[in-house]
Amino acid sequence: MSSLYIVMPAYNEEANIEKTVSEWHPVAVKVNEIINCKLVIANDGSKDNTHAKLLELKNQYPLLEPLDKSNSGHGATVLFLYRYAIEHGADYIFQTDSDGQTNPDEFWQFFENRDKYDFQIGNRNHREDGASRVFVTKTLRIVVWLMFHEWVIDANTPFRLMAVNRLKPILEVIPQDFFLCNVAISAIAVKWHERCKWYPITFKPRQGGINSINMKRIFKIGMKAIGDFRLINNNLK
Repeated sequence: MSSLYIVMPAYNEEANIEKTVSEWHPVAVKVNEIINCKLVIANDGSKDNTHAKLLELKNQYPLLEPLDKSNSGHGATVLFLYRYAIEHGADYIFQTDSDGQTNPDEFWQFFENRDKYDFQIGNRNHREDGASRVFVTKTLRIVVWLMFHEWVIDANTPFRLMAVNRLKPILEVIPQDFFLCNVAISAIAVKWHERCKWYPITFKPRQGGINSINMKRIFKIGMKAIGDFRLINNNLK
């Protein structure tokens, strides 16, 4: 039987994690009636009680699999989760974030089409998390065009279902600690003419806690990403 891993990074999400698990675990349970499913959340060296809370929640939610790791940033943790899922036999990986900004009800159209498309990605066409984030998304679209010569609607969406057999070759050309890994995955999938599909999704304001990413850090990440994109392009060649 095939298997699907729902994976989420978590950093200082003590305020959100219980609600997130309570919303997404029923999704895992329902999927598990059709194919094997796990809900895997990796604590990325949080400074609050995120990991302790996850361990408590494990007693209540049997399909929850909490992981703990030293802090390496969002992108590196997402890559860690992708590789973890692959090593444990996942056939499909669904990634979202643990801050409560996405809607579990919108998962099902992705799941129903899992055999039609290899990369299904949300399009945050009505973002509710601030003008600065909308600006970053639009800027990324231009950067992806300049670096990969592909127009990608929303490259960095943390709401995506991917077929592992098509994801694995892409991961081979992405640096291990690359922060904008989802951007690279989206761009390469389009460039390689994979079976891709974008769906409009809801993207709510952060539900609790403090966002660890500010504009200054976004600028630094962007400058480093340009160099990493060049490296990825070389790997593609």
